[in-house]
Amino acid sequence: MLGLSLMSSISFAQQFKVLLFTKTDGFHHESIHEGVTAIKQLANRHNFSVDWQENATVFSDKGLEKYQAVIFLSTTGNILNEEQQAAFEKFIKAGKGYVGIHAASDTEYDWAWYGKMVGMYFKIHPQNQSAYLKVEDSNFPGMERFPKKFLWTDEWYEFKTPANATDLKILVSVDEKTYNPAAKWGDKEGKGMGDMHPISWYHNYDGGRAFYTALGHIPLTYSDQTFLDHIYGGIYWAATGKGL
Repeated sequence: MLGLSLMSSISFAQQFKVLLFTKTDGFHHESIHEGVTAIKQLANRHNFSVDWQENATVFSDKGLEKYQAVIFLSTTGNILNEEQQAAFEKFIKAGKGYVGIHAASDTEYDWAWYGKMVGMYFKIHPQNQSAYLKVEDSNFPGMERFPKKFLWTDEWYEFKTPANATDLKILVSVDEKTYNPAAKWGDKEGKGMGDMHPISWYHNYDGGRAFYTALGHIPLTYSDQTFLDHIYGGIYWAATGKGL
């Protein structure tokens, strides 16, 4: 009994600690709630720690020092002031990681450093549709469950001209021949991105690591094991630099 009591009191160290950030200054995605729940469950399953915040004051040298990565889950608009931006830049330059999910590319359009980190800014999207995704690179954590080609339903982001086009390592693309990419919002028009339409990518950036996936608009996506593997792979790599 003494041994069991002793074992129950031992606190085993977790792999790493991440900040989950969901502040919005624009469209607020319904799926954020499901995404937060899913990432908390991933933390329990994979033995890492996650703190969820919508208050940007956590972006300070002191506030970020205990984290190995920061996740932007469908953030939108201008969410950090100049001091908070500077603290986050310092965080990444210290060798830490960034994970962007879905609308994280619809964030901080006037912050050039962020644009280069996330890789591409959101431009427009058509209505939700099914389309075929293609794995461009399976040599990345969490890609093990992905078939080479598979049918998926989501909100297909068309991106602006890439800020860091040559630096991005594309993981997944969408086949525009399998859905209608046409979209028009007032004077903004989308026609697709052509033969290579990236959906997920990663790269080393400014001393740290950045992973992004445009998937995740529909709430039930966060119950899909393939997508959960995809997210955890990005978190694991961003936080540790391991897996490649």
